[in-house]
Amino acid sequence: MANQPISTRIVLASRPSGKPVAANFRLEREAVRDLAEGEVLLQILYLSLDPYMRGRMDDAKSYAKPVEVGGVMEGGTVARVVSSRDAAFAPGDIVLSHSGWQSHAISDAAALRKLDPEAAPITTALGVLGMPGFTAYAGLRNIGKPKAGETLVVAAASGAVGSAVGQIAKIFGARAVGIAGGADKCDYIRNEFGFDAAIDHRSSDFASQLAAACPNGIDIYFENVGGHVWNAVFPLLNDFARVPVCGLIAHYNEGSSTSEGHNQLPTVMRAVLRQSLTIRGFIQREFVDQRPDFYREAAKWISEGRLKYREDIVDGLENAPEAFIGLLEGKNFGKLIVRIAS
Repeated sequence: MANQPISTRIVLASRPSGKPVAANFRLEREAVRDLAEGEVLLQILYLSLDPYMRGRMDDAKSYAKPVEVGGVMEGGTVARVVSSRDAAFAPGDIVLSHSGWQSHAISDAAALRKLDPEAAPITTALGVLGMPGFTAYAGLRNIGKPKAGETLVVAAASGAVGSAVGQIAKIFGARAVGIAGGADKCDYIRNEFGFDAAIDHRSSDFASQLAAACPNGIDIYFENVGGHVWNAVFPLLNDFARVPVCGLIAHYNEGSSTSEGHNQLPTVMRAVLRQSLTIRGFIQREFVDQRPDFYREAAKWISEGRLKYREDIVDGLENAPEAFIGLLEGKNFGKLIVRIAS
């Protein structure tokens, strides 16, 4: 044990009430135990920060178990193998893992995927070639089903999922309209990601700008946000529109009994019936069998310059809580990643 490293980790100190605050997190240090057969010791290089983590902080029924109070905050990571008791991995190998907010971790070898640093920057395994990129791909392929000439709208369009959604939709021939917060983000998704239009949801006339950008209505709305963005999109949905529901970041800090204004369910359900709408929530792991297709196609699109990405990298594990709180407020610009080691 004397030769084992000390792991720095950030745990859930308390469950938030509304917006997370710094006091909900605690930094701890702990000696790493010895490896058992079939295990691998990892040094974490990069940590992915994603909106879904907010749900894991609550002790509420969901599609995954919450983080326990005192438990390490969960998250996807890229790591370097330090030592191994499994023949498939050797020291120095770079792997994709789900080790959470810590500097070192022990993982079952079966839970790791080896990465090739020569094939793509290793951070892309947490973004465009990772869970966010696959979320975009799976939601479009299975629910959105974009066709040539259709109009797709996606919120949080400068983020890891939203930017991939718009670009993949365009690859399939659809027209892509992105919604983002601020002029800089809107300019970027239009000029760098190639969206056909970009609308700032903070504008006082946001709803009218969105309507003008979608003169033929909306055929696919990839839902990441909810809130006032959904309220502007909903009246523009065409008959047979498809709505993959990936996230509702505008509501993540609300309590279970919180509701805004009157009950909109009857109005929405009438539209679902009258317009034959498809509104379907999904979790990307439902479509795990499609990941090989995604890796192959996305790598090709990137090499062709048809699928671009932007990363927002924060240095230091100790800065993860502040960065995560900022993510929920839309302060990041691109896929948010914490660099823990190099």
